[in-house]
Amino acid sequence: MKKVLIVIIVILALVAGGLWYLSGEAGNIIKAQIEEQGSKFLGTQVTVFNVDLAFAEGRMTISDIDVENPQGFSDADAFSLGAITLDLGGSASEPYVVQEVSLDAPEILYELDASGQGNLIVLKDNLQSALPQSSEPAPASEPGANPLVIVENVTINAARLMLNFENLPTGDIELEQKAYEVTLPSFSAGSIGKPNGIPADQVGAAIADAMLDNVIKQAKEEAKNKLEEEAKKRIKEEVDKKKDELLDKASDKLKGLLNK
Repeated sequence: MKKVLIVIIVILALVAGGLWYLSGEAGNIIKAQIEEQGSKFLGTQVTVFNVDLAFAEGRMTISDIDVENPQGFSDADAFSLGAITLDLGGSASEPYVVQEVSLDAPEILYELDASGQGNLIVLKDNLQSALPQSSEPAPASEPGANPLVIVENVTINAARLMLNFENLPTGDIELEQKAYEVTLPSFSAGSIGKPNGIPADQVGAAIADAMLDNVIKQAKEEAKNKLEEEAKKRIKEEVDKKKDELLDKASDKLKGLLNK
């Protein structure tokens, strides 16, 4: 029973940041807090469809999270998450430990504006501005008001990454396809809050920051590979063109010599 109570407390603190009570509206309360805190940290609208609490199993599932693009980008969502599942441990004291946070099949849009600025980078910058710097001491709080939490591992499963370069000038390199989709292999974004834990109301933002950090890195790699592929193709076309011109000139000269 003690473990179940700890799980309930940590779940509520983790997402709602200090709502230390349980009621029939707990899921709705947490949903509202995710939307409010997520919008504040990311600097754009965050919406959640449902929060399901499985107290006995120590599990919470957050369904259908949509994060709008920051201002200056398209009307599409920056990313959508089908479900986030949190599996909690049985730690009885701070820092409380969340064993695993799983983000299942997120749909992520990486688009660039005319200046080359990426939408995900804007969201990450917003997060970095809102989160305390690692060198700053954690603000003092009353015991139990905002407990410290460690997440052992964050896993992103089968993310669908959509890249869009429609607004990006590419100079002499003409991309035949400026919007395409790749499915990323499942990957770990590592741990959150080690070794001493971070305040519970910062955990969600820290998880989003870790996910964005990994996805931006992979998106840039995909974009680089695409541009290199097109550049090599363009070079080959130019070489082939020059080769054909030289062959034509050589053929004309040879005909001239033979006709003398």
